[in-house]
Amino acid sequence: MTTKEKRFPLSLSSVVDQREAGRGDHFGRSASTQTATQNARQGANLAIRVSPAVNSEKKQAEQSAPFASPLVSDGVRRAMVARVAQQGVSDALVLAALQAIPRHMFLDSGLASQAYVDASLPIGHHQTISQPYIVGRMLEILRNGAALDKVLEIGTGCGYQAAVLSLIAKDVYSVERIKALHELAKNNLRPMRIANIRLHYGDGMLGMPQVAPFDGIILAAAGMEVPHALLMQLKIGGRLIAPVGDRHQVLQLIERVSVHDWNSTMVENCHFVPLRSGVI
Repeated sequence: MTTKEKRFPLSLSSVVDQREAGRGDHFGRSASTQTATQNARQGANLAIRVSPAVNSEKKQAEQSAPFASPLVSDGVRRAMVARVAQQGVSDALVLAALQAIPRHMFLDSGLASQAYVDASLPIGHHQTISQPYIVGRMLEILRNGAALDKVLEIGTGCGYQAAVLSLIAKDVYSVERIKALHELAKNNLRPMRIANIRLHYGDGMLGMPQVAPFDGIILAAAGMEVPHALLMQLKIGGRLIAPVGDRHQVLQLIERVSVHDWNSTMVENCHFVPLRSGVI
């Protein structure tokens, strides 16, 4: 994995300062909670352990200029990550990535004050940014404690999950079928200068066979089943995590064990927008 300096030529705090200068503290839209089985670890003292490199990056961020608004401060983001950890996400690299990426920068200014609530929030076009817990949970399952080389994301949305992924995988390819959201993600990610994300406008159900196979594939929308094209683009030994179902949805983990064989495990309940084909 490349160093954080190469990922972020500008410090995250300096980017936030520039973006926050034009933001106010607005209220009005309410958050819609995204369902997920809570594997809470109650009664234990929370301790998030991260690597020395991540600790160094966090110290640099804390020593930089503060956020313009206390509603989107580094402390508020730390509290969000602590809640995610209390709910059962224990992968230190995933937790550190959630801590590093400013979620409020991927939302409309009117929703910035709700950015660190553990809820899904609207991003337009009947789509949502997933709740922090479910992002952390899916990435933890996808990574499974191993290094990730090449990852495919289906459903870029506003670009938040791709940004988090960029800190735990060497290369991230992300496909969005809605042109306006593809452009929104580009605009959101551009100030961060993240070098290892490649955004693609197209039909996510087709994947990206031109750059397959992938170590991991993650879907941010639910179909009745995982498209066969995506299963074929998973490398042997790779993992795919996706919500499946209609009214009742569940996270499904698929592991490719040979050229013609995959193992499937149902993980926990969830709720996502529908997976659709084509582009708009």
